[in-house]
Amino acid sequence: MANASHSTIALVVAAYFVVSITLVFSNKFLLSSDVSIPAPLFVTWFQCVLTALIIYGLGSLGRGAPSGTFLAQFPDQNYDWAVARKVLPLSIIFVGMITFNNLCLQYISVSFYNVARSLTIVANVIFSYLILGDKTSFRVGLTLLVVILGFYVGSEGEVEFSFLGTVFGVLSSCFVSLNSIFTKSTMKHVQDNKWKLSYYNNVNASLLFLPLILFSGEVSTLAANTVLLMNSYYWVLMSIAGVLGFLIGIVSVMQIDYTSPLTHNISGTAKACVQTILAWAVLHNAMTWKSWTGNFLVIFGSLTYTWVKIMENEKPAQPAYSSVPTADKGEVDLEMGKMSQPK
Repeated sequence: MANASHSTIALVVAAYFVVSITLVFSNKFLLSSDVSIPAPLFVTWFQCVLTALIIYGLGSLGRGAPSGTFLAQFPDQNYDWAVARKVLPLSIIFVGMITFNNLCLQYISVSFYNVARSLTIVANVIFSYLILGDKTSFRVGLTLLVVILGFYVGSEGEVEFSFLGTVFGVLSSCFVSLNSIFTKSTMKHVQDNKWKLSYYNNVNASLLFLPLILFSGEVSTLAANTVLLMNSYYWVLMSIAGVLGFLIGIVSVMQIDYTSPLTHNISGTAKACVQTILAWAVLHNAMTWKSWTGNFLVIFGSLTYTWVKIMENEKPAQPAYSSVPTADKGEVDLEMGKMSQPK
């Protein structure tokens, strides 16, 4: 939106920062605080159910909404089993992505979260080559080495290092990358509508989580915490986190619309920096000089990677007889899991 005022753009970017950081902090609180239930699959399942209900409700409210209004973007939703089966492979990846993300948060500190999840762009390059055959330049490879070095240094310097949490972070990064790749081939089954895809993904995920919750033993965990399950305060916190999971999609799309996908990626990197500082200052997460150095290298490597990709994509105008170049695949936002859409 080229005509947007600077104040409007600033508000949209600020909203993205607030929603995204609050989502991470609230999920961390739900997954590892004294008033939480150690059932990450159940928490993730509830967030998927709530997101699906919100999208369905907005679709109902959007019937006949004037074009250009907020509600007009939400189509009327109906669950078609034939379409659901076509979306299912992506939904399985989606379940892995959000599950490992929450498991990562359960075991690590918020200050280490950015480092633990930093290998997403590395996974993007690897899977893009293995699945799509996309090759990477030497300059991009150098920026990835900086990120990998940051991951190593940050892991070495983490005071409350969790090997399991770090493994979950790496797995989450892999699934985020796969989600980005497979989303592009799945959009055609939902008329290229991001909200239809998000609805099917979250409904499918809600069904897929049920046997996982059953066989993981979380049913016994829930039964042992019936007092907390009957506490309205717990469900308020669960609902807030669920709504934030939906809102991150809204503010992410708004930020892209009012700025650009590039600015959105840079904003996400800056947000990760602020998030780390807040975790240190507010949650009192202990950080060593290696922790700070690792975070700096990850952020610097990510920004440099974005800059190099911009330079590589700025190609001279093609002659009239040449073939039309394909669009750049873009980068995945680490926190748009609930949206499950390409940029």
